[in-house]
Amino acid sequence: MKLILGNRNYSSWSLRGWLAVKQSGLPCEEIIVPMFGEEWDQARGADDALAPSHGKVPVLWDGEAVVWDSLAIIDYLADKVGRDRFWPKQDAARAMARSMVAEMHSSYMALRRQCPVNIRKRVTGAKIDEEARGDILRILTLWAEARARFGAGGPFLFGSFCAADIAFAPVVSRFITYGIGVPGFAAAYMQAVWEHEWMRAWITAAEGEEWVIEQFEGPAK
Repeated sequence: MKLILGNRNYSSWSLRGWLAVKQSGLPCEEIIVPMFGEEWDQARGADDALAPSHGKVPVLWDGEAVVWDSLAIIDYLADKVGRDRFWPKQDAARAMARSMVAEMHSSYMALRRQCPVNIRKRVTGAKIDEEARGDILRILTLWAEARARFGAGGPFLFGSFCAADIAFAPVVSRFITYGIGVPGFAAAYMQAVWEHEWMRAWITAAEGEEWVIEQFEGPAK
């Protein structure tokens, strides 16, 4: 398999796709295409590896099979290695985890818009509006319910690291970058995600990148 990724520092969807591959345990070649630069424009226009996704990342190739959406990548890999590796075994926990991942995949546009992922950056006094604060409250409410109902087996949302943590890993990054205040249970969860060995590897690689995308370097607005 091979996984086409955007910049590690900025691409939230690439992080999800990459974590999904790591969770699968399957060997995979990684190819980075820097977003919004000359290489990106060339790749979007001519690179057969990106063509099925219309230039979006991540893209997973597995022989002739191609998957170009992070949630689809999770599902595809779960089919290959067994769904228990990605989803809680208990029906009620699995139902909630799936719902949370689907909501994360399609929602929280104000938070995404006002607080773009930037792993290297730290913002003091970020200004976010009520709509984004509503997104944050909703996320914290979901985290609290998952931890209270199903998190007894470990430090992650459903105890063990799973697809829900993959989906919310970029949110953890956003909260850290923009100094979002969270209650103690959420701070403990965020620390567990941030210190996970796969996240540490991604963060180290992001910090080592030389690419800078100016549109993602300004303050939250």
